[in-house]
Formats: sequence, structure tokens, C-alpha cells
Amino acid sequence: MDEGAFDGIRVVELAQWVFVPVAGALLADWGADVVRVDRLEGDPYRGLATQGIGTDSGGVNLSLALANRGKRSVALDLRTDDGQRVLHQLLANADVFLTSFRPDALGRLGLDADTLRARYPTLVYARGNGYGVRGPDAGMAGYDASAYWARGGIAHVLTPADRDYPILPRGAMGDRNGGMALAFGIAGALLKRSRTGVGSVVDVSLLATAMWTASSDLLSALQGGEPRAMGGRGPIVNPLIGTFTTADGRHIQLVFLESDRYWGPLCDVIERPDLRDDPRFADHHARTANRIACVAALDEVFAGRTYEEWKQVLRQLDAPWSPVQSIEELLTDPQVLANDYIGEVVVEGGTTYRLPTVPVQFDERPPALRPAPEHGEHTEAILLELGYDWEDIIRLKEASIIP
Repeated sequence: MDEGAFDGIRVVELAQWVFVPVAGALLADWGADVVRVDRLEGDPYRGLATQGIGTDSGGVNLSLALANRGKRSVALDLRTDDGQRVLHQLLANADVFLTSFRPDALGRLGLDADTLRARYPTLVYARGNGYGVRGPDAGMAGYDASAYWARGGIAHVLTPADRDYPILPRGAMGDRNGGMALAFGIAGALLKRSRTGVGSVVDVSLLATAMWTASSDLLSALQGGEPRAMGGRGPIVNPLIGTFTTADGRHIQLVFLESDRYWGPLCDVIERPDLRDDPRFADHHARTANRIACVAALDEVFAGRTYEEWKQVLRQLDAPWSPVQSIEELLTDPQVLANDYIGEVVVEGGTTYRLPTVPVQFDERPPALRPAPEHGEHTEAILLELGYDWEDIIRLKEASIIP
């Protein structure tokens, strides 16, 4: 196996649910040794039933696997001196401490940033949280649907104005985006450390992730605008940016920002030279002034062929357009397959399952995906690595410090 970008990097992860564990999984994908420190009772995410991909899947808990693939798991009672001793033996040789625990919990365990940085000056201390580390809500619990979707404005801008209630989020959208940002921050901190020899504190919040996601709306608000949710097509400015319905009720998305560049070629491939020559649609300004008529003409055109027919017709056009696909169609999309955007995990015993791969590729290849660990699966192996013998391990088990 080729060397990964993070080979030789050890990450100690004290985190639950999705957001921060995803960051650890992305680092593990590219070679980091991510040691997940689980509570004795386990991550509550292991028990979540969701969309038929959690404990309700009837097989592998795919949602948990996606957030924890490639890691090792040690289960400890950190409220005990012996549990703390094991954790600090791990931290003594770690490059990154990755956590989602809130400030009060970290403080009680002596794992706050000031304490650990004083003890381990080269350690990169990375924390993901709901609302940031300063301000009145710094210690408030925050999940994807609350901190990212609701408070971060995403629900507001995506909910049509005629809805009585905000639309609900898809599972862990903000969590996985935030995890990517946190992994990026950790990579930057490791690069900085290679130059300075000093670790940094890396912070990513779900609230900030939402604001980054909705940057266009935020920019409008900063200029005094009033960004609002758009139902259907929304306001039409450029009639060549929009969605059109096919004869069989599917949709094609056009994104012709350079409308003068693409109008003529579009009219040629749809075999409508009359539209190209129509003075109402002669250039961008004319099409904007006559946008209702232009959209109506294109609606009629697109209604004349099926979705599959339009995909074949528009392939002749070198322009930014796309079929509006279902999630299920992504599984057989030739681009997804050609670029290995879905990988296969092989578990000991011959079981296999598929997961989305990390969006980042090195040298045109995705990482090899590895299984997520069972709760505490590597506890004994990791203790042996740290110099414990079997008598020590039996003593810890009898004291209920490890499972």
C-alpha cells in the first residue's frame, strides 16, 4: 500500500456522534493512526436508528461506519486515575487531540486546551462545537439540525415561503461539511507545526460552517438585502439559468452564466434557429427584458422530449448543464463509477459493504476504505503497545476501567 498523506500521524479522538468523528475518519483514510477513545457505555450514535442505515439497517450500521472507518477503538473510564493514565500515555505520543466534548466536561477531566497545551506543547488540539468557543452559548449543546440547519439560517433560506414550517434537513449534512473543515484545519495546523515546532488550537463550529455554506445569502444581508427562500424557480433574471421539465416529468438544469456564449449553440442543438434569430432574444439584455417569453419558449421545447432524449441531445453542447438526478441514480452514474466516488469495505469473514469515499483524492486515486471498529475492539492491543502486560489488563478489567 502506498504511503498516505498522514502516515506516521497519531490522532487521539474523544468524540461522539458524527461531526468530529468524521474529521477523524478523513484523516484515517489518508493514513493517520486514529485511536478512538470510547466511553465504557459506547457512543450513543451506535444506537441511533435512522433512514435504514443505522441500527435499523438489519446489518452493518453504515452511518456509524461512515463516521468511524479506519480507526482503532479503546474503551476507558476516564473518570478514574487508571483511565486517565492510559489516555495520557496515548497523548504523550500523539500529534492531534480531536474532541467534540463541551468545555465543562473537558475541564472536569483536565483535558481543556490550556492544560493539554502546557503539558504537550507540540500537540495540535482540535475541537468541533455547535456555536464557537466564546460568547454566551459557547457551552450549549449543538447538533447538525439545531446549530447548522436552524440557527445557521440554512432552513430559512431553503424553505419555500408558502410553507408553515421549515423543511427538515437531510441526515448529518452540516456534520459532514463541518468534519471536512475540521480535517482541513488539522492539516493546516500540522503543516504550521512542521515549520514552527509548536502545536495550535483548531476550532470549527457548526454555526460557522452554516454561514460559510450560505455565504451568498450572507453577503446579500451584509449589503442590506433581504435574502429569502425561493419556491419553484424563483425570480428569473437570466432565463438560461433554470430548470426545465421534460416530456416525462423529469428535469434538466441549465446554468448558462455566459448566456451570449451559449444561446446560439443551444438553439442549434435543439433545432430552433427561429429562437436564435428572434430579435427579442438577440443578446443577454434582450433575453432579460423578454425573460418571461424566453422561458415560455424553452419550456415548450423541453416538454417535447423525454429526459433520456434530452441527455443525448445536450451532450452535443459544450456548456454547463446537467440532468437533475435522484440519489439512487448516483449509484450508477458513469462519472461516479469512473472516479471511484463509492468505495467498498471488506470486513474479516468476507462481509462487504459500500460507502462514499472522501471527496479529496491524491494522485487520482481514492483511499482504500477500512472498517469502523467495534466498541473497544482494540483496547487490549493498544494497552499492550503502551507497555501493559496481561496482568495489568486483567486488573483494569476487574476494576471496570476497561470493558
